[in-house]
Amino acid sequence: MPITLPPHAPGLSIGLFGGSFNPPHEGHLLVARTALRRLRLDRIWWLVTPGNPLKDISGLPSQEERMAACRAMIGHEPRIIVTGIEAEIGTRYTQETIAFLKARCPGVNFVWLMGADNLAGFHRWQKWREIAEAVPMAIIDRPGSTLKAVASPTARAYAGYRVDERKAAQLVLMPAPAWIFLHGRRSDASSTQLRMQKMQASTLKEI
Repeated sequence: MPITLPPHAPGLSIGLFGGSFNPPHEGHLLVARTALRRLRLDRIWWLVTPGNPLKDISGLPSQEERMAACRAMIGHEPRIIVTGIEAEIGTRYTQETIAFLKARCPGVNFVWLMGADNLAGFHRWQKWREIAEAVPMAIIDRPGSTLKAVASPTARAYAGYRVDERKAAQLVLMPAPAWIFLHGRRSDASSTQLRMQKMQASTLKEI
């Protein structure tokens, strides 16, 4: 079966924003919009994963359901594209996905996007150093995660490759490793809190 990638072309700057998005929320959208503006990206691909290898996926809604929720959250944002490409190409880890996309999309300038909460535990990701050395990374600040992120093993390991925030628009063209920490408006929304609220509401309804 042929693999269908979102539209792309050599020279485009594309942010890769991966996650379970269970459920997607305002914080995700804020990360994407911040990256589009500050990094001057042409597109962002939301990579909705089949399941996070570091998390319990029992009870995880189907990928199709989560992708539909992402599209509903995004609304009319033509530069943000929701894709389930990881299920199509059969990759389980981010490093594999990035390697595939770089090989399949020569000339495209990819940058990995994630919230500061993910940087704190990034060193537990499969082949995390290969990710950091494959594409530039942009870390967007999240409430309660600023200090943990900048003191994380990843931040320490690549301290010499941190890019000044004033050079954000240049990041996507820099050779990896290169990473930037972007500050700005933040959202307290989290997928975990939203799931808990949904469970509590369901329990109260049954009572």
